[in-house]
Amino acid sequence: MDKLILGRYIPGNSIIHRLDPRSKLLAMILFLLIIFWANNLVTNLILFIFVLILVFLSEIKLSFFIKGLKPMIGIILFTTLFQLFFIPGNTELFRVWFITITMEGVKQAGIIFVRFVLIIFFSTLLTLTTTPLSLADGVESGLSPLARFKVPVHEIGLMLSMSLRFVPTLMDDTTRIMNAQRARGVDFNEGNIVQKVRSVIPILIPLFASSFKRADALATAMEARGYQGGDGRTKYRVLQWKWADTLAIVIMFSLGLALYFLKTNVSK
Repeated sequence: MDKLILGRYIPGNSIIHRLDPRSKLLAMILFLLIIFWANNLVTNLILFIFVLILVFLSEIKLSFFIKGLKPMIGIILFTTLFQLFFIPGNTELFRVWFITITMEGVKQAGIIFVRFVLIIFFSTLLTLTTTPLSLADGVESGLSPLARFKVPVHEIGLMLSMSLRFVPTLMDDTTRIMNAQRARGVDFNEGNIVQKVRSVIPILIPLFASSFKRADALATAMEARGYQGGDGRTKYRVLQWKWADTLAIVIMFSLGLALYFLKTNVSK
């Protein structure tokens, strides 16, 4: 559980850290759109190199991303193997009973695997280089036009900030509870699947109890400080869009155009 890095922020002064959170969020949206254009070896290789360059510019060790990827390996492998075994094709490579592996299935499985890794790396890079408060301010600023339609923009940003803030806290609580249960003789790896599921119950009950207790304490603290929502509130940190943010968005658009060109020409 302690290897999950979603919601954690690593202080730094890299060029990625200094970018405006609004440009990072917009770049994330553009990247999610661009990644579905990568349908061959060349385009996926370009995206992979691009993400590695961003990781290098963030001055965060690549090993940290790899360790944080481990909790998601199960979901990635399940989806990849599903594509590998059940995608039909004309070029058959291997057949066992009702399972047929084709060249098209291998290519699709590889693309899906790379997409998962790139999305996790990019989203993790966003949270590692942006404080939860800045990220919430960026979401609130981006959704500000919806305030005219009575959308609770400030509350949405506040919920996002709290969610990201307490993800690592919940993971730390889970690790602490599991260690306490192990000290009492509980083995989470023994027995069949039913016994393993039952062994999770001693974790969930105290985890829910501590979460509700923390939420109640947070609500009391906010009321004691006179919190009344976003109307009339000023901000200590004012977001400033700089030339580096514009350059980042231009680079993302250029990457999208390059991948679209390569997609249409390589596939011919």
